[in-house]
Amino acid sequence: MPALEHVAPVPGSLSRALRAWATAALDLVFPALCPVCAATLAERRRDPLCGACWDRIARIASPCCDRCGLPGPGSSALPVASAPADPVLCGACRIQPPDWDWARAGAEYEGVVRDAIHAFKFRGKRALARPLAALIGEQWPALAGDVAALIPVPLGRPRERERGFNQAALLAERLAPGLGVAVRPRWLARLRDTQPQSDLGATERRANVRGAFSARADVAGRHVVVVDDVLTTGATMAECARALRAAGALRVGVVAVARVL
Repeated sequence: MPALEHVAPVPGSLSRALRAWATAALDLVFPALCPVCAATLAERRRDPLCGACWDRIARIASPCCDRCGLPGPGSSALPVASAPADPVLCGACRIQPPDWDWARAGAEYEGVVRDAIHAFKFRGKRALARPLAALIGEQWPALAGDVAALIPVPLGRPRERERGFNQAALLAERLAPGLGVAVRPRWLARLRDTQPQSDLGATERRANVRGAFSARADVAGRHVVVVDDVLTTGATMAECARALRAAGALRVGVVAVARVL
């Protein structure tokens, strides 16, 4: 029996009715369990997360710096824009802005989100792409209204063969329909395999991915957004942004499910 994650979409209310019926039928035969806490899914569920886990996620609350996406500890931590269209920048970004134009992450990389991302990437729980992408959607900024494409961070071929999928690509595919934006995975390519960034320090991370990506000329003159699961030091995203700018991208945004604060 195919997983609900792969059921073909049906337009309108019929799609919602069929999905609800299929979910109820499957739950009768195979009660669904949350991959994070193993509780039986019930009301307020965000398949395959249970409602309790979804509610416990530590969202990144506003105000955030429009450039780096980092939140301030309070409303006084960030300056107020002089006009509605002006970006709000933290002190660090006023001095040395990152290589991208704007960034957002859905939640802090801890607790439920950390466990969910691990289950998604390392235990093959692909259905988690849907609620994790929804976290990104919650933080989608108004300044990203003219985005031409979502571009997942390319995964090295050995790692993608081992894992069976690229987690960034799945997240982008789940995020795109709600935004009405295309996913263009071929607009950014990985030129060489790199060590896992999780094994390295900040300086080593930058050296590890330096020159590792190349962008196609299709990005020229466009506003594009790079998608990944976790933003830690920003080394990978920065290198992707540099490659996209070198190919002529007009603006580059970066989004992630979670970031290390």
